[in-house]
Amino acid sequence: MPIAPALRRLDIELPACPRSLVELALLLDDEGVSLARVAALIEADMALAAAVVRSVNGAHFGLLRRVGTVNEALQHLGFREVCALTYAIGLRGAFPPSPFLESLWSRAGRRGRAMGACAAALGIDPWQAHTTGLFGEVGAAALHRHDPLRSAELRAQAAEPLQRAAAEIACFGVSHAALGGALCQVWGLAAPVAEAVRQRPLAHALARAQDEATAAPLRADWAHEAPPLRRLLALLAATDLAPALDPLRPPTLDAEGFAAEADWARACGRLAQEAGLDAELLVGELGRALACLDTQAAPA
Repeated sequence: MPIAPALRRLDIELPACPRSLVELALLLDDEGVSLARVAALIEADMALAAAVVRSVNGAHFGLLRRVGTVNEALQHLGFREVCALTYAIGLRGAFPPSPFLESLWSRAGRRGRAMGACAAALGIDPWQAHTTGLFGEVGAAALHRHDPLRSAELRAQAAEPLQRAAAEIACFGVSHAALGGALCQVWGLAAPVAEAVRQRPLAHALARAQDEATAAPLRADWAHEAPPLRRLLALLAATDLAPALDPLRPPTLDAEGFAAEADWARACGRLAQEAGLDAELLVGELGRALACLDTQAAPA
């Protein structure tokens, strides 16, 4: 899936992928890659390796003993978790710090870990699920990097995802979703990941549709996609809309207009139906994955 020429002509710079992550992406394409090779690649970048070890020893992972090397981290947490953490650190480092982005990265980390944890039970590739969650809002980060004030105004003016995308196209010539999909391609992520990030507003709109007349054209768009992509999109939107995703979200009315767990469950039901998933399984697995994140982060 090549990057659209129109995106290449826009005056919005996509941050370059760090060399270590380019090489890591190549290793991940090798199904027989060893943990030792992955550890050696990450440890070749001393700053990156130190950040990975420091993060692994943080409260989020709740390890009973501290690790001192990337190789030890791989043995304790596993391949997917450490590789995703490496991508998260590289992604955060590619953007200037700001309060908005700190909140975005925190949400991205929780989303990625939750999606990766429950993916296998839903018939979804865990690595693709984890990286989709991690990069889900990266287009918003890119627009913020390009024009913090105007992108913030558009986020405030248009909460509904497809309306926001239209407003961004009118202002910048591209939506945050298309920009995020392009960045995933530039960073060498799998094609389904890039496509899920690009179609994220569509999945949100389908989940939040209030009647059949609104849902029908959105459902028609989904019908053209392969089942694996529909499952990945359903998991992404369900995680985004989960009240437990962002602990700072007001309990009575979240950023998407959902007022209660029951609203989320109904949205998950619609997403599951369109993706060929079991709705109770989606709600149950995702709910447990998010609850587990909070248990891990709690002090001993």
